[in-house]
Amino acid sequence: MSGGALGFWRMLRPKRITAGRRLRSRGSSGGRAMALLFVGAIFWLAAYGVIYRILDYFQSVEDIGDLLAAKLLGLIFLAFLGVLLLSNVITALSTYFLSRDLELLISAPAEPEQVYLTKLTETVVNSSWMVALVCVPILVAYGMVYGSGLSLLAVSLASLAPFFIILAALGSAVTLLLVSVFPARRANDIFGVITVAAAGGVVLLIRLLKPEGLAKPEGFRNLGEFMALLRGPTSPWLPSEWVADSIMGVVQARFDAFPLLLLWSTAAALVVLGAAFHRVYYPSAFTRSQESAQKHIAGRRVGVALRRLFGRFGSGRAELMLKDVRVFFRDTTQWSQLILLAVLVVVYIYNIRALPLYSEGVSFFFAHVVSFVNLGLAGFVLSAIAARFVLPGVSLEGPTLWLLLSSPLRARDFLWSKYWIGTAPLLLMAVVLTVGTNLLLKVGPAMMVLSVATIAAITFALAAMALAFGTVFPQFETENMAQIPTSIGGLLFMMSAIALVGVVLVLESWPVLTIFRHRLMGATLSSDALLVAAAGGLGAVVVWIGATVIPL
Repeated sequence: MSGGALGFWRMLRPKRITAGRRLRSRGSSGGRAMALLFVGAIFWLAAYGVIYRILDYFQSVEDIGDLLAAKLLGLIFLAFLGVLLLSNVITALSTYFLSRDLELLISAPAEPEQVYLTKLTETVVNSSWMVALVCVPILVAYGMVYGSGLSLLAVSLASLAPFFIILAALGSAVTLLLVSVFPARRANDIFGVITVAAAGGVVLLIRLLKPEGLAKPEGFRNLGEFMALLRGPTSPWLPSEWVADSIMGVVQARFDAFPLLLLWSTAAALVVLGAAFHRVYYPSAFTRSQESAQKHIAGRRVGVALRRLFGRFGSGRAELMLKDVRVFFRDTTQWSQLILLAVLVVVYIYNIRALPLYSEGVSFFFAHVVSFVNLGLAGFVLSAIAARFVLPGVSLEGPTLWLLLSSPLRARDFLWSKYWIGTAPLLLMAVVLTVGTNLLLKVGPAMMVLSVATIAAITFALAAMALAFGTVFPQFETENMAQIPTSIGGLLFMMSAIALVGVVLVLESWPVLTIFRHRLMGATLSSDALLVAAAGGLGAVVVWIGATVIPL
């Protein structure tokens, strides 16, 4: 066993050397390093501030404050579980079957278990590092509110490590099963199954949780039933609940080692079973993965219609936009995720519909406040979509980028086509999402116009920022498009995008609340209130213009 572990560590040496050289090369660039530290610090401070304020408020609520804090942590890790499971399935397809070093590893005199552990480690690192960074400000906030120190750090590391391993082992096993049925290079079949299954799982999970139930206290027969719901685990059979129980046990001075035992024993069992599964089925699955991909010819009528539409922008730009459209629909790793995206939008709108906004005791003013807060949620959704579809635009050109840049085509036209081919569908989705939720909320015309204008402005800025970060931090040698949004550039973009949405909403909250007080509460508007409202609105416009023009 020690020899196998030693061989596994030696097989990882090329990856470790490559990662170290990349870090040193990025560290030598002072501007990029400072940008990464600056944006990362702002994001961590903002996330820490939000979680700290929520937990501080929970502590002020007698009897149920600690229960709400535990429930919040459980829901956070439940969301991480869903994200990581899908990410591991997609990443494992690349690491186990499409990686460039597989031919060398398979032909080397290495045990199958060594190959399995090597690729499992790559899968864990590539799919989980961003979630690990997001966990830092959340756990620090819990530690500061509840007064935990090094014990929280130790338990967090001891619980997150097996949590990531469990999901990576499960994702690798699912990928191996899918490739055993479908060839890996016929990605349309595999990703079709993955996205449909993930979409169904998201709908089922959200509806089983029934998040709107906590907003209807009258639906419980008594306070005891409501307290029992808060005390009960959200999902006792999922490892996300075990992680939350371990951490909450430390911060609330009631530590129990049983959740940690469950995590590590489950991780060890899944790794052993995964290695055995890999030894039996991986050779035949790898052989099937070498089959060539099927080629499909797109319909000519659609191409003619798009050529006429894009022809108004000039022949060079039109051809670039047509190329991007063809590549998008030929690459199944991109268009197949539209199924999952559509399901998430439907679930998002349905949950807005399920909120008891116009039940007894809920005012018309509260519905408008929810509509304004909904802009922040929609901005976060659009940020994730831009990171997935706009950010990789330049990186996906890969080795063909030299051909485009050496041609008479201007770089401005190249980036212009990338920007608008990503902005147009993003803007359409933003407007549909905002108008649909506002119709369900029954807001007035003024709020409808403000919401549509705000989300449209945010969309233009997000697309510009995504393209800029994707150009400054390209990933030309990536083996899987899904790895691009989780790169350094993707991380910086998501942090900047969340900060942009937050700043715009904070600035707009001043004029919005001023107008609401005047129109709904009959309050008189003083000159100071009008000045503050005008300053907030002007500041939001300046931030939006700067976030759009400067990146472009």
